[in-house]
Amino acid sequence: MAGKLYEGGGRPGDQVLVTGGSGFVASHLVRELLQQGYRVRATVRNLADTAKTAPLRALAVGAPGTLELVEADLMRPGSFDEAVQGCRYVFHVAAPFLMPEQIRDGQKDVVEPALIGTRTVLEAVEKAQDVERVVLTSTLGAILGDYADILDVPDRIAREDLWNTTSTVANNPYHFAKTAQERLAWEFAGAQDRWSLVTVNPGLVLGPSVTPSSNSGSLFVINELMKGYFFFGAPNFSFAFVDVREVALAQVRAAQRPQASGRYILARPEMVSFLDMGRIIRGRYPRRYVVPRHAVPDAVVRMLGPLFGLTKDYTRKHLGIRFGVDSRRSVDELGIDYRPVAETVLDHYEAWKTLRRA
Repeated sequence: MAGKLYEGGGRPGDQVLVTGGSGFVASHLVRELLQQGYRVRATVRNLADTAKTAPLRALAVGAPGTLELVEADLMRPGSFDEAVQGCRYVFHVAAPFLMPEQIRDGQKDVVEPALIGTRTVLEAVEKAQDVERVVLTSTLGAILGDYADILDVPDRIAREDLWNTTSTVANNPYHFAKTAQERLAWEFAGAQDRWSLVTVNPGLVLGPSVTPSSNSGSLFVINELMKGYFFFGAPNFSFAFVDVREVALAQVRAAQRPQASGRYILARPEMVSFLDMGRIIRGRYPRRYVVPRHAVPDAVVRMLGPLFGLTKDYTRKHLGIRFGVDSRRSVDELGIDYRPVAETVLDHYEAWKTLRRA
């Protein structure tokens, strides 16, 4: 097996680094890499936190690859220098993904970790001679900030050549942080020619969770749906979303395939609403009464939304707005086959139920 080449030229046993290994997306990436036979080094903030490390260690049991967990702190310069050494690929995934309701201080909660962390990781890459490619997990939010941004695009289709220019620390700090993070990464990549950068830009990431302790905003959104937050009806908010397992596979292929380049939107071409997801869950579990079966009229949402934490500004820029998503490059160049919406939603729901019982 040691002499067998991967499709993209890597070999089983190559050392790779995954930052923020216990996160929702990163843990799936770790599993995919282990199953493909890599020697995976994953960073965590605290090795003594068994709630996050034990599920990761379990992924390595019986896998063709091996797993090494190391401590590293995105906010501490030099913290990743040793972790990067000897790695062929670096997957920079670590960054807080928080919904607006979860953010108290945009600068401290998301902007500083995103920028300082990316600089810390890429400075470590600069010092290491073995790294050939960095794969950065960005977001569709670095392409579009608020949904209303699409109204200025003639055909209302999100594409990789678009950049979010409207988000600020005060307005949509998460998307502002991810946009700044990605631009910083491209600046680093453009200043040298030893390693290449590829970014993946997923929409809302759903699917089963590997670790029970993730604070991902993706999980937060669906928790609201399944706990009955929209029991009386679902507001007309829709999402461009992708299965977490497809994100993991795309990340690996973005590293493996030499021809991979630039940005890759990861999302199904059509958006899915809260009501769509509710109907999928009810189709399998008709007695899940807290899941919405009806839509709330837009006028009612505009009027009552502030009572439930929806600002007038957010509602104006998102309610009822849908757009197309051009993710053809992920299909044509990375070979991603997007699974049915119902499979992702139901797998997410099943995992949610299991973790709640744990």
